[in-house]
Amino acid sequence: MRADRLLSILMLLQKNGQMSARALAEELAVSERTIYRDMDALCAAGVPVYSEPGLRGGYALVDSYRTTLTGLKEDEVQSLFMLSIPAQLEELGVTKTLRSALLKLSAALPGMHQQDELRVRQRFHLDSTWWQQGENRMPHLQTIHQAVWQDQMLTVMLRLPFATEVQRTISPYGLVAKAGTWYLVCGRHEGVRVYRVADLVDVRISGELFARPQDFDLTAFWEAWCMEQEAGFSSYTAVIRIAPTLIPHLQHTFGQQILPKIEAALPDAEGWITLELTFSSFFAARERILGLGNGVKVVEPVALRLSVLDFAKQIAALYE
Repeated sequence: MRADRLLSILMLLQKNGQMSARALAEELAVSERTIYRDMDALCAAGVPVYSEPGLRGGYALVDSYRTTLTGLKEDEVQSLFMLSIPAQLEELGVTKTLRSALLKLSAALPGMHQQDELRVRQRFHLDSTWWQQGENRMPHLQTIHQAVWQDQMLTVMLRLPFATEVQRTISPYGLVAKAGTWYLVCGRHEGVRVYRVADLVDVRISGELFARPQDFDLTAFWEAWCMEQEAGFSSYTAVIRIAPTLIPHLQHTFGQQILPKIEAALPDAEGWITLELTFSSFFAARERILGLGNGVKVVEPVALRLSVLDFAKQIAALYE
């Protein structure tokens, strides 16, 4: 977590006096570019950190500034204890180490803040898991974590759609936990790829080291990759007629962003309106439309209209 890394930077600078971006990056196992962004964040937060140019230069704290545990303010202590241990870190097997570190921080606090931990934990809890995600066993996650940390290549068996599996040799660049799901960002000869860890049915460390690209930034790559995925989600457009009885409920199905379209639509003589809606795919459109029953009618594309009709006939025949 970035908050932990910023606190670590402050402690390192306080302990060592002055450190270069490269030394900080090696100590915290991140890129120098990440350190530069962290320094900007610290400056923006009002921390008096400055840089010295030259070969022997680096970052340092103003002499009069000291960040010690006993100097934490009340709101800073409360913020510290709002950090729960996410389920994803438990899956990595680092829960015991992290809990030990938090306990040491708690023990180092002055007496007047000793009750803050209990008070905060009674009032706030961070749950990073997703609804109804079920039991999703990932027996290879800790092996992948080890390979990522040690820059070792992996031989994996990847599960593809329709129950097919392929073997691939990859360079594991990093792990990302998003909405309760683990993803592996890795390098292959054709470029950087992203796999769901749950889709890796077999993982073996090859024992061969790989050279991590010096300019690769995991956070920057992930943000760009997510933007590409989100842009690809909305790729199927359909024209649909909506019954007047369903119009008041559309915002609950499609979200607030549909309201301007409803307001701009002109009802026909029977009160129906025609809207152009965007879905992630043909199949997603059909599923959503079937769920709305007789309150919607597909105008186009013709393929979607015929598919909805076919599915509706199959459902009706099942109950006859």
